[in-house]
Amino acid sequence: MLEDLSASTKTFDKNSYRPLPKCLTIRGSKIDGLGLFATQDIQGQVYLGETHFKIDSVEDWLRTPLGGFINHSDASNASIELIGNNLRGLTTKRPVAEGEEITVTYTLY
Repeated sequence: MLEDLSASTKTFDKNSYRPLPKCLTIRGSKIDGLGLFATQDIQGQVYLGETHFKIDSVEDWLRTPLGGFINHSDASNASIELIGNNLRGLTTKRPVAEGEEITVTYTLY
């Protein structure tokens, strides 16, 4: 029998893995399918997390949950940059308002 999860009070350590930072959520996008949206105002130059990683033995970059929902815009408000060996991360380029979709200018493909 399944446990009643609605009554669960499970909490997680502040350092527990989260597929998205607390300031982002996924919802329907006017650009394409699903997108990342700010749940609060976010300042410019804020690092939001890892989007892609590469395993030396694998040719293609692999997306993290954060990297899987970023849509393209020529007037993007964020960018994906190499932040370490075989690791790319998402950073806002300017302030992003609550409710605004996080977008990047695609450059990996």
